[in-house]
Amino acid sequence: MPHVRIASTGGTIASTASHAEDGESGKTPSQSGDDLVDAVPEIGDHATIDVENVCQVSGFQMNDEALERLADAIDRAAADGVDGVVVTHGTDTMAESAYALDLACEATADLPVVFTGAQRSFDQLGTDGPTNLLAAVRTAAHDRVRDGGGVYLTFNDTVHAARWVVKGHTSALETFESPGAGPVGEFAPDGLRFFREPGSYSASMPDATVRIDPDARVEIVTNALGVDGRQVERALSNTGESESADENGTETETGADGLVVAGTGLGNTTAELGDALESAIDDGVPVVLTSRCHAGPTAGVYGGDGGGKTLLEAGAISGGDLPPWKARLKLLLALSRGDDPDAVRNRFETADSAT
Repeated sequence: MPHVRIASTGGTIASTASHAEDGESGKTPSQSGDDLVDAVPEIGDHATIDVENVCQVSGFQMNDEALERLADAIDRAAADGVDGVVVTHGTDTMAESAYALDLACEATADLPVVFTGAQRSFDQLGTDGPTNLLAAVRTAAHDRVRDGGGVYLTFNDTVHAARWVVKGHTSALETFESPGAGPVGEFAPDGLRFFREPGSYSASMPDATVRIDPDARVEIVTNALGVDGRQVERALSNTGESESADENGTETETGADGLVVAGTGLGNTTAELGDALESAIDDGVPVVLTSRCHAGPTAGVYGGDGGGKTLLEAGAISGGDLPPWKARLKLLLALSRGDDPDAVRNRFETADSAT
């Protein structure tokens, strides 16, 4: 049988309620990867399983360090010759971690990595964790997925590509979707049905690694009715917040190295926000233009102050149909690699809306 490794990172799938004298204090990750496997006795019918406990955090607590540890675990799995990896992960940031690995973890070109988790905790009646874990193992063990490599997210009997998948509902079991693209496949009574060929659909960064420079900062700024440019000014100056001292003891400002704009519609902003963004571009700060809409790409259609066409002509970089949070990760990885402004732009502009 195929050999599948479970890389456990915590999340709702591993969470249980803790209790104090004043009542329940909230659900937190408490179950190990072995506990998750033990809850699905039939999992051994589909693959030989081993487990690595990478970390034990909620999805909203995942950070750069935890992501690097996960990438290291994927590299170890590839070196050990396993046939596939299943990552159990909190749903809040699952799509982001999956996309980062698809972009910059070289091992995933040949080794399929399948993310999964749960909307209902380990100790909740009707938890979806065991069903999702079994489906993820079956995905990773499938011969067509093993041949294609790439990173996926399997949830509620549906398999999504890391490139397109987003979390669409706060609590529903059918929360993950791929706007504009649709899933790669789905489980039916007779097995996994494919809608497109398995593989990576991200514009991979094979010369990069999932290593984010702790000093690199990329901020997301969001357009909305009537906003001004102060969020950009604060992001770039960071006055009075995260100041650090240089070797001479002088306090230095640590502003953002890049900005991602969650624009309205096709990627537009108010005039005030647009002016602040143009000033940032003039100062050499990379600005990636995305949309806060759930689906669809940005486009330079509207002129005038803050219009998408105006911003792109000023030097903003089109993020295509990448959601803002995925564009932020891509920009962080590029800056951490030391890409110059032209190389950063090339990372985005050589990738069309399907990559």
